Amino acid sequence: MKFGGRRRVPALPYSSQLNRLQNQHRFFFASSVRRLQAKFPARAFTSNGGSNDSQGNPFLVPGATFATILMLGALHARRMYNDKKIEEAQERGIELEFQPDAKAAFLRLLPLRSISRMWGTLTSVELPVWLRPHVYKGWARAFHANLEESALPLEQYASLQEFFVRTLKEGSRPIDPDPLCLVSPVDGTILRFGELKGVRPMIDQVKGFSYSVSSLLGASSFLPLIAEGNVHEESSDEEKAPTEKSKKTWWRISLASPKVQDPVSVSPMRGLFYCVIYLRPGDYHRVHSPVDWNVLIRRHFSGHLFPLNERATRTIRNLYVENERVVLEGRWQGGFMAIAAIGATNVGSIKLLIEPELRTNLPIRKLMHSEQPEQRVYEPEGIGMMLKKGNEVAAFNMGSTVVLVFQAPVPKSPNENDSSPEFSFCVKSGDRIRVGEALGRWHEL
Repeated sequence: MKFGGRRRVPALPYSSQLNRLQNQHRFFFASSVRRLQAKFPARAFTSNGGSNDSQGNPFLVPGATFATILMLGALHARRMYNDKKIEEAQERGIELEFQPDAKAAFLRLLPLRSISRMWGTLTSVELPVWLRPHVYKGWARAFHANLEESALPLEQYASLQEFFVRTLKEGSRPIDPDPLCLVSPVDGTILRFGELKGVRPMIDQVKGFSYSVSSLLGASSFLPLIAEGNVHEESSDEEKAPTEKSKKTWWRISLASPKVQDPVSVSPMRGLFYCVIYLRPGDYHRVHSPVDWNVLIRRHFSGHLFPLNERATRTIRNLYVENERVVLEGRWQGGFMAIAAIGATNVGSIKLLIEPELRTNLPIRKLMHSEQPEQRVYEPEGIGMMLKKGNEVAAFNMGSTVVLVFQAPVPKSPNENDSSPEFSFCVKSGDRIRVGEALGRWHEL
């Protein structure tokens, strides 16, 4: 299965020279990617992450291999430097705040989508069999990956791309069997979590800056919101089939920008939560289902491919909203459920294992925040695609970020007795978590 989108900064009267420079950069990188793809066609990988043919050429080491190794070294050095700065701040008890800088503005000038496609082409180059273990072990040392969990011998991963999306040995990620818990869909670090409250609910990106949950999921999302002052909405309205609402809003343009003002002030219904999990480059890169649920709709938002590391979250506004992403929405026993898989630099390819034909980070002519997302309603309508807790859903190339937005059981009013079910998280910010481990639990009536 291979890993495989619109970007153009709106022209301003005083920035014609800057636009010409950007266009030249895009043309250069796009041409380079096409030449690489023609010379080194991408290899398909199987569902277990390995190649159909892993013989390779034991003598030929293409120039792309050396370029890849050099890039790995640069990434490792940068990671060590950033980790040291973060550790020093944490030791002093400092929570880093949002602070835009010149480097963040410079990123907007770079053709990151083309760079990411070039990186994808480099990592798909078949490595000689004798070299594979050395490259993969070097990667594991640099990014703290556990090679003992790999489902296949290292020699059977023909390229770095196949190695990135490798599956694990049976039993490496046991799924919590408790039916009253929601499990982590990924291996990663808990960045933020909490309950969505107030008018136009927001998710914290970092201390000092938040973004709209509606902007993340799209204007046509069936996020359970109620108009301000109408908190006693009929329960029958809450239980309407989401696909019916999707039909009514199919013609609407989904605005990815949080700057858009909602015509009506809305607030989330009680019991609407979120959790943001960051996947490091060395983490297991597949996304699993956190609960038993029905996936009803998939939306693909074309966007930028800014990095998603700690520095980027502190310096780039609306980072998760501006980046390319794939959103899955549906329903589970607790109500609404959505998973947003956020793309990043060198992670432009988000592969849906439940929809292999979806392609992301494709060459595009322009990028507008008001662009309508590409949307698909899964059949049969109203039922969609049924997933069990722990089923594989998607895969990333390198690290990325996943945002969960979901309803969970809570007392219908704060005055109810303690016998009412109430969801609570069982993690803390900064915790490391693995697929199948509980994010939160609740108890039955």
